[in-house]
Amino acid sequence: MRLVLQLTLLPILAIALLLGACKQATQKTDQSRAKTSARTSGEPWWKEAVVYQIYPRSFKDSNGDGVGDLQGIISKLDYVKSLGIDMVWLNPIYASPNKDNGYDISDYQNIMKEFGTMQDFDALLKGFHDREIKVFMDLVVNHCSSEHAWFKSARSSRNSPYYKYFHWWPAEKGKPPYRWSIFDEKGDAWEYNKATNSYYLHYFADAQPDLNWENPQLRQEIYKMMRFWLDKGIDGFRLDAIAFCSKDTTWQPLPAEYNGQWGMYYASGPYLHDYMQEMNREVLSKYNVATVAEAMGDVERVMKFVDPDRKELNMAYYFEAIDFGYLPNEYKMPNPKGYDFVAWKKIYAKWTEAFSKKGWGTIYLANHDQPRMLTRWGNDSPEFRDAASKMLSTFILSMRGTAFYYYGDEIGMSNIKFDKVEEYNDIELLTNYAQVKAKGGDLKRFLEGMKISSRDNGRTPMQWENSENGGFGAGKPWLKVNPNYTSVNVAAQEKDPKSVLNYFRKMVQLRKKERTLIYGDFTLVDAENPSIFAYTRSLEGRTILVLLNFKAVEAKVNIDGLDLSKAKVLLGNYPDAKAINQLKPYEALVLSL
Repeated sequence: MRLVLQLTLLPILAIALLLGACKQATQKTDQSRAKTSARTSGEPWWKEAVVYQIYPRSFKDSNGDGVGDLQGIISKLDYVKSLGIDMVWLNPIYASPNKDNGYDISDYQNIMKEFGTMQDFDALLKGFHDREIKVFMDLVVNHCSSEHAWFKSARSSRNSPYYKYFHWWPAEKGKPPYRWSIFDEKGDAWEYNKATNSYYLHYFADAQPDLNWENPQLRQEIYKMMRFWLDKGIDGFRLDAIAFCSKDTTWQPLPAEYNGQWGMYYASGPYLHDYMQEMNREVLSKYNVATVAEAMGDVERVMKFVDPDRKELNMAYYFEAIDFGYLPNEYKMPNPKGYDFVAWKKIYAKWTEAFSKKGWGTIYLANHDQPRMLTRWGNDSPEFRDAASKMLSTFILSMRGTAFYYYGDEIGMSNIKFDKVEEYNDIELLTNYAQVKAKGGDLKRFLEGMKISSRDNGRTPMQWENSENGGFGAGKPWLKVNPNYTSVNVAAQEKDPKSVLNYFRKMVQLRKKERTLIYGDFTLVDAENPSIFAYTRSLEGRTILVLLNFKAVEAKVNIDGLDLSKAKVLLGNYPDAKAINQLKPYEALVLSL
């Protein structure tokens, strides 16, 4: 009887397997067709990508030690796929003593112990690639860790073969010329080393010695290391602080014209672009990968990195808009009067116009170096959280340039707003707190400002569900989970078709469907409107109008003669959205004209 049943079931099982295979093949064909139709212009793939940034330490803890890890990310691969994104950017996962959360690398070709093993990384990379998601690695090569083998040897003797891998000032020449340090309490970028009787340079913390790019041997070491990762199959690099790698080794006094803007001076090294072109020639041009520079400066400076004729890098961040609204000569202290919204819009218009002529830009509102976009640029009060989150997602995904989106923003995570300095982990904040304290400054005012601008606001653990630690992991998290995880979490939003999460998914799909949102010309509408950011995207006879109310009150936009009578609502963040020019608080409308 058992044999008869088995024989009877065999054809049924065969048919089921065949139908399943056909369904999978159809899905893959549909995906392939969608990609082909989206790329009829012959443009490179990275222009059309939506990039999702994962801060590994805070994404998912798999082993209960309180630190997110690679196996944690692996457990959430299907979630990441469900977002519809094309590429993941991983913050540094290399071996590191974590003075600066992985941006101090002690071994470029090994994985941080807290995060797992190289086998874990290989499995993670395969998992993403199996889901047709590309992977960006974050690469820090302006500096390394003082625990790196190169520096350990270099600081032991001037005769070390690695001594010239770093910048030194011999003590017999007296005190080195002043250089400012970003993460040093004394503000001094030279640190004395007794064994060599010399000072080493560190633009960041004293545990982050700057690498000597002027040494061709050092550059070849870096290129060899980059090939190691590219040969593994990664899809590109985000190059951290890359604009600082070239130094003026004549060590002239800091130029007065920079007036304290030393980051701009550091980004003006004499051989910076020679090095970028060499990197491209010897490494990047050999692979079908993408690069994004953490660049500094005005349009002219940043454009040098991405002008295709120069053969350097592909994309660049610009900081003018994201750093807007802080008081001058203070560390990220928000202006209590708010920011000039009209001027902010014009910054985006300027950069978008510049990149429309040559090169390619990026669009983002948050990352690991920024607070949560909802708190900084929207409104995190319960009344407006959902609408503001959706509006900001609409902005990022309807602008020109490759969209970079930070983990947790897809559910509307907000600033945690710590009350005590002891609750912070960030070396940048702790350094500046110490400086304010040393000067007898107002520490209470400082901490109030940090509730808006601190980087740790954007680094709290991912809020997966309404359970202990927000479902991040069983152990005490390395940084506190935002208490609002009980109401703001993935599990709750998965069930709600009107949630921030599901709106984000819809907006991603709209961007993929509408080439106009990727390649279309950008025109600012009603530029002087103090509440609404409005613009058109136009391509091949199709025009899309985007209306975004950035304020907590209703506002009207002057659409400059654009006809809304036959406009079609492609997406809106309020129920029953209508094609009108009167917007509710934090309303977003994407209209086809």
